Amino acid sequence: MAYSASSIFYCPNPNPISPKNGVVSSSNKLFGTKNSFFLGSKLVSKTTRITTRPEPVTLSGSYPISAESRSFDVVIVGAGIIGLTIARQFLIGSNLSVAVVDKAVPCSGATGAGQGYIWMVHKTPGSDTWELAMRSRKLWEMLAESICDQGLNPLEVLGWKKTGSLLVGRTPEELDMLRRRVKQLSEAGLQAECLCSSDLLLEEPELMVGEDSGAAFLPDDCQLDAHCTVAFIERANRHFASEGRYAEFYNDPVTCLLRSGSSWEVEGVQTTKSTLYGKAIVVAAGSWSGSLMHDLLRDSNIQLDVPIKPRKGQLLVLENFKSLQLNHGLMEVGYVDHQTGTLFPTISASEPYDDRQALSVSMTATLDAMGNLLLGSSRQFVGFSSEVDESITNRIWKRAGEFFPKLQDFPLSCFSKSRKVRIGLRPYMLDGKPVIGSVPGLSNVFLATGHEGGGLSMALGTAEMVADMVLGNPGTIDHAPFVVQGRCC
Repeated sequence: MAYSASSIFYCPNPNPISPKNGVVSSSNKLFGTKNSFFLGSKLVSKTTRITTRPEPVTLSGSYPISAESRSFDVVIVGAGIIGLTIARQFLIGSNLSVAVVDKAVPCSGATGAGQGYIWMVHKTPGSDTWELAMRSRKLWEMLAESICDQGLNPLEVLGWKKTGSLLVGRTPEELDMLRRRVKQLSEAGLQAECLCSSDLLLEEPELMVGEDSGAAFLPDDCQLDAHCTVAFIERANRHFASEGRYAEFYNDPVTCLLRSGSSWEVEGVQTTKSTLYGKAIVVAAGSWSGSLMHDLLRDSNIQLDVPIKPRKGQLLVLENFKSLQLNHGLMEVGYVDHQTGTLFPTISASEPYDDRQALSVSMTATLDAMGNLLLGSSRQFVGFSSEVDESITNRIWKRAGEFFPKLQDFPLSCFSKSRKVRIGLRPYMLDGKPVIGSVPGLSNVFLATGHEGGGLSMALGTAEMVADMVLGNPGTIDHAPFVVQGRCC
C-alpha cells in the first residue's frame, strides 16, 4: 500500500505541545519544560507557508526549501519495523507529534522479507544484545496479551503463534554445544530443555534424526507475521492523525538535513516533496542508513562513517504447503555462526568459498499463520543487489531436504505457481550489534539501525530505548553497548 507525500493522515494539531499542558517532565533532555525549544510550536497545515522561522540552511547547500513545510516534534527516517515501532512508542508514551518518511513503503525492505520469529534459542545469555532481545520479547508478549484483552485474536492481528523453537544439532560436538546453551538459557530464566534423538523425533516426526541428533528446545518461543504486524502498527499510529500528531510521507526520499543559519543544530529534513521540521531526527533506514548519513553530511564539518553493510538474504516461501508436518520453528546449529559472522558455507565443505560474496546458507523452517512454509536462509554480501538468485534458492531447497527427506520427493520446479522468493537486505554491523544513540556533534540526530536479521525480535526494545534517549527518561536497559561514539568514526 503506497501513500503520497500529501497523505490523508496529516492534519493540523488542535492541541499544540506547550509548557502549559505539561507534556513531559522537566528532566527531559530535548522536550523538558526547562528547554523551551519547540515546546510552543504547532503543526502547520499543508497549505501554510512558514514565515516565523529563520531561513534554514541545508547541510549540503544544494536543495531549495519547499514552500510546503510542516513541523513535528520527531521526524523518523525509515518505515521498516524499527522506524514504525519508534513512532508508535512516541505516540503512546507522550503527547509528541511524529512524522515517518521513507523513500519507499513499509515492508518493502528487510522487514517484509523475514520469517518473523521472536526466538531466543539462538541467542546467547550475557551477550551485548541479550538484554535488548529479552526486553523486546517481553514487550511483544505484552502486546499480544493486550490484543487478547481487547477480545481480539493475536494470530489474526499479528500472525502471532507460540510455536516453540528447536535449534537442531547432528554431531556430538554440536550436541555438547546445545547442552551448554540450554544450561545458559535455563540459568537466564527461560524454560529450555535438551532433547535427545528419540525425544526430538517425537516433537518433529518428519525430521531426519540420527543417533547423534538432538536439539535445544524453547517451548515458549513465538513468531509473528511481519506484514500483519506492520499493518497493525500502521493502523494504530494513524489513530493519532486526527489529533494532528502523526503523518506518513512514503515514496518521498530524504535529500538533506536542515540546520539553522546560526548553528549546526539540525532543524529538520528536506525530502523531494516536502520540508519537515523536527526537534529530534531519528534515522532508522536499515541497510541504507550508512550511505544516507554519508550523503546527508557530505558537505558538513561532521565526520561520521556508519559502517553498515547490506547483507542480502533469500527466503523461499511455498504457499499453503500441506505436504510437510511441522510442529515448531526450526533452525540448524550452523545458523548461529551464520548469523553472527562466520560466513563459510554450510551446505558442503567441498564447495568453493567465494570470499567476495561470502555466501552462507543454513536451514531454517517455519509455518506462518496462513499455512505457508518458509524455508531459509542465505546471507551474502553483494552490495545493494536485490535480484533473485535461483542457484541460492536451489541451495536452500537442497539444504531443507537434508533435514526433511520428504522434500526430496518434490523437485522445486513442481512449485512454480505456488512459490515466492523474498529478498531482504539486512543492515549488518561487523561487531554484531545495532547502533542506537545520538550522533556526535548533532545531539538531536539519532541512529537506530544495524540489527541485521534481528530487527523484528529487537524492535520494541529499540523503540523504547530511542524514546527514552530523546525524552531524557531513565532507560529500562543499558544502552552503552549500542552507542554511536567509537563505533562510527
